[in-house]
Formats: sequence, C-alpha cells, structure tokens
Amino acid sequence: MDQAAFENLLDRFTRAAEAGDGEAFAQCFTEDAVYHDYIYGDHVGRPEIAHMMSHLFHGDAGPDYRWEMFDPLVKGDLAYAWSLSSFTSTREEFKGRRVIIDGMSRFRLRDGLICDYAESVNGGVAMAQLGVQPERMAKVFRKWGGWLEARPETVEYLGRAKGTRRG
Repeated sequence: MDQAAFENLLDRFTRAAEAGDGEAFAQCFTEDAVYHDYIYGDHVGRPEIAHMMSHLFHGDAGPDYRWEMFDPLVKGDLAYAWSLSSFTSTREEFKGRRVIIDGMSRFRLRDGLICDYAESVNGGVAMAQLGVQPERMAKVFRKWGGWLEARPETVEYLGRAKGTRRG
C-alpha cells in the first residue's frame, strides 16, 4: 500500500469510529482481521469488530468521541500512526468525565485493508482521568501485564539472550 492509500484508509477508519458506525469501521478490515483492543480484548472478523465499535466502545464513549491520526507511515504491509482521541464517558460510574488518550497504532495490511490492528496507549492515564479507584487500577494493570508477558512476540523476545536480535 502506498502512502496516499494508507492516509485515505486512516481517514475512513477514524471517521467511521467517530461516527460510531461499526459497519463502515469494519469495512476498513479484511474479513478475517483481528482488532486488539486494550480495554475490550481481541475481536476477530468484521462482525465482531463492528459490534465492538458500535456497542461496546460507543456505549461507553458517547457522541463527542474524536479520533485523529497523525504522522502516518507505511512500508509495504506494515504501517504506523500516532493518534489523539477523546471522549466524555457515558458509563454511569464515570458519567461526564473527559478522557484524552495519546496512542500509537500498528496496522498490518493486506489487499488495501487492515488485517491486524494493535495500539499502545497509557491506559493508566485514561483511568486516572475517569477517577478509577487505585485498587481497581492495580487489578487491571496486573491483567495487562499478564497479556504482555503471554504475547508470542514477548515470549520470543525474552527467550533470546541480551545482544541478540530477531532475524
């Protein structure tokens, strides 16, 4: 995928997300795509991705949700972009609290669409903005730490000696 095509895909991706249009959002992905969300977990395939965006995320984020990508870079089937997103929580326990998220997204691409999406964000900042209690935050952080340690990339990384690099 070239730079212009990736930027067009990102525009469709973020506009559909902001609108809460799960179907349009899912059309940015291949049929068998995986969306790795740090809050809602992994979603496989367009129907699950559409549901996650329309019902889970927009059920919590509300109508003022914004998501913009900056500095996109693409090289073949791999792309990255830095993002800012924000919303006012609609969840009863956090209702009315504003969240701003600074993230880095990784896109694996196939046939002009996203086949694997993952992001790296500081979820602790978001939880602090929401007012999540420290004990609950610690529980979530332990869960995230377990996910990180169990990822195949992490297992492979930790299995190599210092100074060695993946071939």
